Amino acid sequence: MKTIIGVMGSAEETANPMIDGAAYALGQAIAARDLILFTGATTGVIRLVGRAARDAGAFHIGVSPGENQREHVLRFQLPADACDAIVYTGFGLKGRNVVLIRSCDIVVFIAGSIGSLNEFTTAYDEGKIIGCLTGTGGVADEIKSIAETFPKKTKARIFYDDDPAQLIEACLKVRTAGQ
Repeated sequence: MKTIIGVMGSAEETANPMIDGAAYALGQAIAARDLILFTGATTGVIRLVGRAARDAGAFHIGVSPGENQREHVLRFQLPADACDAIVYTGFGLKGRNVVLIRSCDIVVFIAGSIGSLNEFTTAYDEGKIIGCLTGTGGVADEIKSIAETFPKKTKARIFYDDDPAQLIEACLKVRTAGQ
């Protein structure tokens, strides 16, 4: 069975070539390892990762907060063209996050704000393998401090790297060892 990797992070558009480049490289690294990509079917950096992965041959599944395509596009103002398939949860943003995180074997963070923080705490509580693409700002760069400041006993394993391919390899190594 293929490994499912979820990518969480900034739904904001950036004008930062470094972050956009990291998003593209992350998508390419996911496709190169024949992983199934799950995202929140959203905009910004996450859409860039999804498109890069999909263009390189990865299968990209979006998990929507909406109950159908109409609500996904009109109410949540999310794109419907960046994923190979979209699962419509009807659970809103926070409910969608739980479904998304629980569906993944590995959860990777790139940049991100308060919504990504919610996804991190869910992944941490669920004991997921977590990768943080450092140097991209936001939640991805703050997780180490958060986990140290607010420790909790979980089975979560957290990895940090500024190289997308190396980060995914570290996460996959632990995933393979645990099977």
